[in-house]
Amino acid sequence: MASDASAYGKPLPLMRGYTKEFYDFCKKRELRFQRCSQCGAWRHTPRPMCGECQSLQWKWEKVAGKGKVYTWTVTFQPLYPQFKAEVPYAGVIVELDEGPRMVSWVTGIDPMQLKADMPVEVWFDDVTPEVTIPKFRPVAC
Repeated sequence: MASDASAYGKPLPLMRGYTKEFYDFCKKRELRFQRCSQCGAWRHTPRPMCGECQSLQWKWEKVAGKGKVYTWTVTFQPLYPQFKAEVPYAGVIVELDEGPRMVSWVTGIDPMQLKADMPVEVWFDDVTPEVTIPKFRPVAC
């Protein structure tokens, strides 16, 4: 674990508003998403209004952290120099069993071995003392 944000050296999420709330749960090893109190729709990224019914009533609900690879792209030329040592790497969209999708990484596997519908589970990477990022790893079938 890095001692501070400068030691980590990669871009970090802006820790304010709903984003901070999301990452505060990650720090506790909980993957939570907003869920509409009116229609039950899940949503990610966090925002004040339900995209399904336009309700402003919602709560954070914990999900199991299991899902599948929905889609991905493999990067061979990093957009940021801080990621040069990581190439090739894959930006992955994971579809959680509960329904929401999120952009993340799948670790513990060569990105060229990713497959659609590959089962994955969340793990939490403490990248700085303040920021914990949810990442995924393959689940043995």
